[in-house]
Amino acid sequence: MKLKFDAWQTILILFIAFACQSKSEKQSLKESAGFILQESDLPEYEENIDHKGLLEALGDRHGESMRTGEHIYTNTCITCHGDPEQEGSLPTAFKFWADTFKVGNDPYAIYQTLTRGHGAMPPQVNLTPVEKYDVIHYIRETFVSKENPTQYFDINDDYLAGLPAGTSEGPAPREYKPWAEMDYGNFLINTYELVDADAPPRERSTGPVQPLPDEDFGDANFAYKGIAVRLDPGAGGVAAGNAWMMFDHDLMRVAGAWTGEGFIDWEAILFNEKHNISPRTVGDLHFENETGPGWAHPETGTYEDPRLMARDGRRFGPLPRDWAHFKGLYPFEDRLIISYTVGKTEILETFGLEILGDQPVFTRTLNTTASDDLLKMRVAPVGTTVALTGDGALLEVEDDFLVINVTPNEPGKVKLFMAAPGVTGLDAHARSSAPAESLAAFTKGGPARYPQRLETSILPGQQEGAFQVDILNPPFNSPWKNQLRLSGLDFFKDPNKAVVCATDGDVWLVEGFTENEQSLTWQRIASGLFQPLGIKVIDEEIFVTCRDQIVRLHDFNGDREADFYESFNNDHQVTDHFHEFAMGLQADAEGNLYYAKSARHAREALVPQHGTLLKVSPDGKRTDIIATGFRAANGVCINPDGTFIVTDQEGHWNPMNRINWVEEGGFYGNMFGFNPPADSTDSGMEQPLVWVERERDRSPSELLWVDSEKWGPLNGKLLNFSYGYGKVYLVPFEKIDGQVQGGIVELPLPRFATGVMRGRFNPEDGHLYLCGLSAWGSTQPQLGGLYRIRMTGEPVNLPVGIQAHKDGMLLTFTEKLDESSVQNLANYTVATWDLLRSRKYGSKHYNEKELTITAAELGPDQKSIKLKIPEIEPTWVMEIKYQLESEGGETVEGLIQNTIHQLGGI
Repeated sequence: MKLKFDAWQTILILFIAFACQSKSEKQSLKESAGFILQESDLPEYEENIDHKGLLEALGDRHGESMRTGEHIYTNTCITCHGDPEQEGSLPTAFKFWADTFKVGNDPYAIYQTLTRGHGAMPPQVNLTPVEKYDVIHYIRETFVSKENPTQYFDINDDYLAGLPAGTSEGPAPREYKPWAEMDYGNFLINTYELVDADAPPRERSTGPVQPLPDEDFGDANFAYKGIAVRLDPGAGGVAAGNAWMMFDHDLMRVAGAWTGEGFIDWEAILFNEKHNISPRTVGDLHFENETGPGWAHPETGTYEDPRLMARDGRRFGPLPRDWAHFKGLYPFEDRLIISYTVGKTEILETFGLEILGDQPVFTRTLNTTASDDLLKMRVAPVGTTVALTGDGALLEVEDDFLVINVTPNEPGKVKLFMAAPGVTGLDAHARSSAPAESLAAFTKGGPARYPQRLETSILPGQQEGAFQVDILNPPFNSPWKNQLRLSGLDFFKDPNKAVVCATDGDVWLVEGFTENEQSLTWQRIASGLFQPLGIKVIDEEIFVTCRDQIVRLHDFNGDREADFYESFNNDHQVTDHFHEFAMGLQADAEGNLYYAKSARHAREALVPQHGTLLKVSPDGKRTDIIATGFRAANGVCINPDGTFIVTDQEGHWNPMNRINWVEEGGFYGNMFGFNPPADSTDSGMEQPLVWVERERDRSPSELLWVDSEKWGPLNGKLLNFSYGYGKVYLVPFEKIDGQVQGGIVELPLPRFATGVMRGRFNPEDGHLYLCGLSAWGSTQPQLGGLYRIRMTGEPVNLPVGIQAHKDGMLLTFTEKLDESSVQNLANYTVATWDLLRSRKYGSKHYNEKELTITAAELGPDQKSIKLKIPEIEPTWVMEIKYQLESEGGETVEGLIQNTIHQLGGI
């Protein structure tokens, strides 16, 4: 069956209209106001809003408006902005209680900033006009009037009369929770805290001094690699259920079981965008097991946890492989089969739900192969109501736990029944229940869970110039309400087909790239994964980087949907901290895999993998740390010489964003990393290729080498993608005495509707395909998108070479330049400044200078320019603005932002 969706989301349509504007039109609008979205990009209802009426109504609605505004601020705005007592996660964000408004301090001006976005402030597309004025009212009356009175604007009749006239209040406010409405399938892997209904509030450390202190989570029951499985029947997946079991695949334990309405509280960075928090279970916790190995060591019989102990006393990472090893998941219709080993014993396990009177009974069915190991498993603490049926194990009590002892040298097939303390009649219920079943039949592939093929339209780009952008629409109106925050893509040997992953847990098979110019077909082939942020096709097999593991997907029955989610590598050291994303996925010629893992935000690392570049062996059995000292490393690029490029984001110990040319063993600056070097000075770290100012890009993502003859003079060059601003940059560079240095130049393209995360060149058509998302800290309005950049053959007119000489800068362009325009010194400005690297977040500018250019000479190739700059010296940041003409009379203007570590040349 094919479903065709032509009703695109409003924001997508608006973005397309924006993308089709000419560059000059958009640029003039942007420069005049500084807004991210223009009026033509907004929903139609914004043209008829009764701003006067909404502001006048605040008097009558004061209490309601303040409550709503406070709710919005504390659930959305405070994350970045903070409040007078608690600094936000983005210390450079506007402080309403101290700063001077940039756009205007009146309510309508603030409304424009909320609606259209400005600078690093993204447009708040999910808020209705009423909600925007409610949060404005709260900010004005709570922060501005009391703490920053000179910025408080008094509303009077003349001001109200001058506001745009309208008759509508816009759409009715509704609580927008796409994360809770999505059908993730019947399981979802994440980090969860298991709590009962009367659990005390979370402990969350705050304060202006960084790093923040660690909370005391010694008694908390976190499943860091928690597989939440829905047990009750019904549509809607795990989020729509009423009964669940949690399996922790670090420890091979059932962490607990619960029932209720709501599944979890959705408090997390990729759900409701809350920072510094992990989701908690919601409802009644019927039983739980403490954080520790679920199975005893198969040789010693001990449950003593041997894993790495972090600074806060907790232990992280998987159990040793010779103790227990997670092999993967077999989804089969609405059930899930978990595969793992204990010692040499193969185990298959599934969960179920039965009812005894009005009480839920949770079941575990286990199939074990024959083994001479000593096998015993903790079922639940003494006091939990437990029964056992089947052959191959006995239920006993040991050290305040109910345990099963597996019969040696015999295959086992048992069924455990667990209920809350005090439930009676469980033994009789167990005897009358269906017996333990063989699970092998469910490991060979079952009916497709997502048989639909979703067709979406391709909107061809019509931009003028060297580049055209096609919009490849994801299926925004899918039957599963997917958010489609696309985080990785790669092509098969058949270049018409690609796989795309989404950070919400999905993997999609997409067809139509080279054989159909009008539409794509999307098939959901996997779901429920833990924050996928990278994907790679190797020998036609699909590998996905998740926060908890690298997954290899297997299709056993030819329907293309994944029947086995193999845990190819699960050495990942996962904690509860929101910031430790596992980013990107690349492979070298030997089959080694590489991904980057971010560090904790504003805190010291707990585990060695925090803030690292990681290498996984071709067989998946070994993980090595290649480089350290990263803060928020968004992906990895493998260079032709075997080195790497890893980007990093502005923050503590990062005065600005940085693009790092990475050598094995290097340390890249984040002193909050695990066991950093003693030398915290700048000389104690490897220097970046370039420091990237937030005005250019607030969050660089992954880099990619151009591999396409269709890209003409850019073939073989280096590109950088912008998650923060939805842009693409060219990265010209040079290497002097082993140090790589260079800069970034923005491609002449409109901003994409999402941040740009990953890119791949299609080997057949030679075009660049990009995927992107907006989730944490992006300024872009759309949740997810897929794009294609085509070269038109028109002149590119971009600088592809940059060299810092002792007497100036040498720039090399793609096309020949007009000599008279090159020699006119009024066509250039060169500015430099320094940054200060410290434990503080980011850095202001120091030692700002505008350098004098004494001459500009066109080289014999007519493509290179030598700018003579007597005052030139190494600098953290240089910006070169140029406004030239090509040999053919075309305008050649732009900006290079670069870093100079050493001066070479003559």
